Amino acid sequence: MKPTAFNALHKKLGAKLVEFAGYEMPIQYTGIIDEHKAVREAVGIFDVSHMGEFKIEGHGALELVQKITVNDAAKLTDGKVQYSAMCYPDGGIVDDLLVYRMKNHFMLVVNAANLQKDFDWIKSNINNSNVTLTDDSDKTSLLAVQGPKSLATLQKLTGANLSSLNYYSFLEADLAGIEMIISRTGYTGELGFELYFDSSISISERIWNAIMEAGKEYNIKPIGLGARDTLRLEMGFCLYGNDIDKSTNPLEAGLAWITKLDKTNFNAKDVLLNVKKTGLSRKLTGFVVDDERAFPRHGYDILSGGEKIGVVTSGTVSPILGKAIGMGYVATNFAEPDSEISILIRNKEVKAKIVKIPFIKK
Repeated sequence: MKPTAFNALHKKLGAKLVEFAGYEMPIQYTGIIDEHKAVREAVGIFDVSHMGEFKIEGHGALELVQKITVNDAAKLTDGKVQYSAMCYPDGGIVDDLLVYRMKNHFMLVVNAANLQKDFDWIKSNINNSNVTLTDDSDKTSLLAVQGPKSLATLQKLTGANLSSLNYYSFLEADLAGIEMIISRTGYTGELGFELYFDSSISISERIWNAIMEAGKEYNIKPIGLGARDTLRLEMGFCLYGNDIDKSTNPLEAGLAWITKLDKTNFNAKDVLLNVKKTGLSRKLTGFVVDDERAFPRHGYDILSGGEKIGVVTSGTVSPILGKAIGMGYVATNFAEPDSEISILIRNKEVKAKIVKIPFIKK
């Protein structure tokens, strides 16, 4: 397992460490519910340095990004970020990702488990010798600082006006004496920032400690991957490998809003246009389970009238709602909100109801 630059700090804080995407990562520190509520109510800090960062530069960089992603990168200006996805020719999803428009290049931020696959896929799409693709993942530490008090915490450490930074925008500035990318993005649904900087242990620990000290008055907590998952699920955010993968297309996954079918040709455009024309056979939907003791898990069957109509992709007990929630693909005619369904949990049908996502309104 590869350690991140924060590994020694995680151990010092008593984190429960697990293998994730080839890295030794903290799953929790004080407990998932405690950490989850800290982010919803105050502020938390996440080590997400396992994520991948690629640089695409050179004449033709925009054309490559346009070819491989479903969103319209031509609309990006310097300092803007875009949520997007890459598709195979059949419409299946290679990965979901963030696209950053830097002054002289693009930075793509991809999921850790897909890092090598994504790099190889992008490389296979390059047909312009002027375009260069570089993997900067090992050179980059990434921290997410999320929660209502994240702005107040980080503002203590930088002269940049973070309150003027709009959602899905970024700037390059000094924070705690280190030059970095400060991005107004996150995976929790809360006010938050993601910080990209040099991955040396000394610099990484310096930044972590400075943020923890700045957030002390707000009772800042370190947050593990366990609470990261419950936070994103309450917001209905997709997780690659669970809710989206090579067997799902962005339209049925509820990602039509990032799929710009009117832009110049891109991978799978014709397939996705046909999907839109013929209509969806299934949709990714949210559901709430009646029995608070039930725990819907990835792979469980979704039933209606005793017949299978879909499958659970993600499930948890929401610390905020105090109810079991989940997402899954169901046949389109069962996807309307308030539709009564059931989840097959340990050979027992547990009643549930289709609801609109996000599960909590922010």
